[in-house]
Amino acid sequence: MPRTILPARARPATIRAARLADDEYGATAQPDWRDIDWREHLRSLELDGANVNYVDIGSGDTGPPVVFVHGLGGAWQNWLENLPRVAQERRALALDLPGFGRSEMPHRDITISGYGRVVSRFCEQLGLGQVVLVGNSMGGFVAAETAIQSPELIERLVLVSAAGVSITNLMRRPAQTWGRLAAVLGTYGAANSRAAVTRPVVRHLSLGFVVRHPTRLRADLCWEQVHAAGTPGFRDALDALLEYDFRDRLSDIACPTLIVWGKEDMLVPVEDADEFERLIPNARKILMDDTGHVPMLERPVKFNDCLIEFLAEPREAPRSEAEATV
Repeated sequence: MPRTILPARARPATIRAARLADDEYGATAQPDWRDIDWREHLRSLELDGANVNYVDIGSGDTGPPVVFVHGLGGAWQNWLENLPRVAQERRALALDLPGFGRSEMPHRDITISGYGRVVSRFCEQLGLGQVVLVGNSMGGFVAAETAIQSPELIERLVLVSAAGVSITNLMRRPAQTWGRLAAVLGTYGAANSRAAVTRPVVRHLSLGFVVRHPTRLRADLCWEQVHAAGTPGFRDALDALLEYDFRDRLSDIACPTLIVWGKEDMLVPVEDADEFERLIPNARKILMDDTGHVPMLERPVKFNDCLIEFLAEPREAPRSEAEATV
C-alpha cells in the first residue's frame, strides 16, 4: 500500500553557503555542451497532428538509445550537460513534450498517461527499438508511466527527482499545495529574463527553490533552462500532475531502474525516492549530498558517471539493496 509522504523538509540555501559547496558542484561536464552546434542536431516530427521538437546526437552502438524527458516548465535543454557525454557511446535524444519548448500544443488534453503515449510513439516512429528512458521531475513521472504502458520498449529506466508519489497527496492538502506550487510558478516566472541569470543575487532568489546553489551554475546554462518558460502547456501539465495517481501500478515496472535524487530537493521530498525504490521491484537509488531538484545540472559530472555505469551493467546483474550516497 502506498505510504503518505510529507512535504519536503529542505529549505533554501544562502548565497554564503554556495561558497562552501565542493568543487564538483556546478562543474561543467565533458564534452562541453558549448562546443556543439546544436542547430545541426535539432529535428522535428509529427505526432497526432502536432509537431514535436527534439534533439538527436550520437550514433554509438554500445547499447540501446537513451531518450531524455524534461520536467514541468522545461525543454530538451534541461539535458545539455548530459547529452554530449552519453552521445560518445550511444545515440542520445531529448524531446520537447507537447506544449513545451518548441513543440506544438497537443490536440488532446494534456495528461500524464497521454504524455506516456507520446513518448512511446516518439520511439516507435523513429524506429529506436528498445530504449533507456531518463526523466526528471514531471519527466520522471512520464518516463515511469511509459515503462508501465509499454514495457517492451523500455530496456531500463532512470528516475531523477521524479514526481508521481507525494504530488498525488497535494490535492488533499490545499494550503500546502498552494505553497509548493506558488514556489514553482514564482521561480519560473521570475527567472524568465536575462537579468535573473546574469545577476548572482537575482539568480539565487529566482532559482533557489529548484537549484541548491544557483550562483555556482554558469549564467549561460541557467539561461538555457529558463528562457523558454511560460510555454502554453505549463498550466495544463501542472493540473495533470495533481490529478494522476499511478502508485498502485509502479510494481508493474519490470526493467532495471535507477533512482537519482538530491538530498536537499525542495520540490519533491527525498523520501519519495524511498517510495519509488520500495514500489519498483528492480530498483535502487543514489542520493546526492548538498543537491537540489536537478542533479543532472547541479552535479553533471557525477550524474553522468552514475548514468554511464548503470548503462554498462549487464541486464541480469543483481541489484544491491544498500543505499548509495554520493
